[in-house]
Amino acid sequence: MKKLLLLPFFLFTITLFSQGAWTKSKNEAYLQLSYFNIGGYTNIYGSPDYSTEREITDNTLQLFGEYGLSEKTTLLLSLPIKMIKSGDVVLEGATPITAEGSKSTLGNLVFGIKHQLYKKKWVLSGQFNIEANTGGFYPELGLRSGYDTWTLSPKLNVGRGFENFFVQGTTGVDIRFNGYSSNFLFGGEVGAKPFKPLWLIAYFDLSSSFKNGDIQLPASNLATGLYVNDQEYTAYGLKVIFEINQKFGVLANYTSALSGNNVPKSAVYGAGLYYKL
Repeated sequence: MKKLLLLPFFLFTITLFSQGAWTKSKNEAYLQLSYFNIGGYTNIYGSPDYSTEREITDNTLQLFGEYGLSEKTTLLLSLPIKMIKSGDVVLEGATPITAEGSKSTLGNLVFGIKHQLYKKKWVLSGQFNIEANTGGFYPELGLRSGYDTWTLSPKLNVGRGFENFFVQGTTGVDIRFNGYSSNFLFGGEVGAKPFKPLWLIAYFDLSSSFKNGDIQLPASNLATGLYVNDQEYTAYGLKVIFEINQKFGVLANYTSALSGNNVPKSAVYGAGLYYKL
């Protein structure tokens, strides 16, 4: 089965473990520390599919937080620390243009604000994220830890909760600059609580490029496939959340793919801890 790496898309991880359409109460906070693991990969989705020059490993430690500024407005922060590695040459006997090595560095830092627009049986909220150009690039390794641009992401979220069930969805765009293409975003999830401390959640996410960018990235960056232009995916997965008590909990996720473009064929596994203040 073909599987899709989703770690280059950190706005995806925000929707993956945040509260979706719902805002926090005033002065209420939520903190989450997650670790995303991808083993070495060499194959990339494309037209046709292609290979990286070396085996690439892309792991991430992410701190995510939400804070209720008012009863209807919530602030968000995502701070990713990337641990990326360029390993063995894929084609034996080939002369590589990249060197073997690894880096631990900051990815694209994300700030956001979410405001409740409507709340009865259904909840509707608007969200605006700013993804900072805080990633690094190491030409000799071909390793990049984030897009070399600022990104603006307006979104609409909708959801409805029941006693032991919820459904929610989101749509929006990633508006990128510096020659990168912008993307259309769509996602949805359904969650059920089979017994008190456990949530099981199935989700679907799509990111489609408008292909309106013309950035010319270095050959070494293209050889690794990290944060290149026109990255797209159609993905599905499962989340498990276990509530230890009213404040603490643990979570895990697995994501696979239906299709992709300029993204690696490798599964993403995630696990984390959260705390509600």
